[in-house]
Amino acid sequence: MSTVFFKEFSAPPINRREILRYLGVRETNAEIEALVDRALSLCENKLTYKVCFAEYSLKIDGDLCDLTFAKASSHDLAKCLAKCNKTVVFSATVGIELDRLILRYGRSEPSVSLCLQAIGAERIEALCDAFCADLSKAYSAEGFSLRPRFSAGYGDLPLVFQKEIFSALDCSKWIGLTLNDSLIMSPTKSVTAIVGIY
Repeated sequence: MSTVFFKEFSAPPINRREILRYLGVRETNAEIEALVDRALSLCENKLTYKVCFAEYSLKIDGDLCDLTFAKASSHDLAKCLAKCNKTVVFSATVGIELDRLILRYGRSEPSVSLCLQAIGAERIEALCDAFCADLSKAYSAEGFSLRPRFSAGYGDLPLVFQKEIFSALDCSKWIGLTLNDSLIMSPTKSVTAIVGIY
């Protein structure tokens, strides 16, 4: 089996436009901006940015993707990984404290809870982008490029494939990320993904 690596990031720059997009806001105003500011202040110093990952050899035969740690029959994944002979599989999370804030304010101030949800979505995507940028830099130095990341539940890759990723990476050990029987991750603002290397 491949070696699993752990990396912790500092907070990526905040993209307010993305937060507003996740909130479904097309035109902002002072009240909405104040809400975002308040929610951001609530989660200041509460988020962690952790990733665990491993590199695996890849073989594709038609729609069958042999990722070494597991096999997946997926036309969409095979298309995404075309011409790749290895992948990096990773899991990322911004931690459990945000879930606790969302739950707490969901009872008393739903608008704040909703804004925290949007911030969480923006934060985990920013973390994934930062990690993939680091990967791209490292692999480009060796003459390789990256495919866009692909997650279980996208296209025809079933969500149940999460179990294989969790088993391969031992996500709980490295970043405290767990998967329940309903395939829901905890912390919820987390991502697992496959990145093709070509």
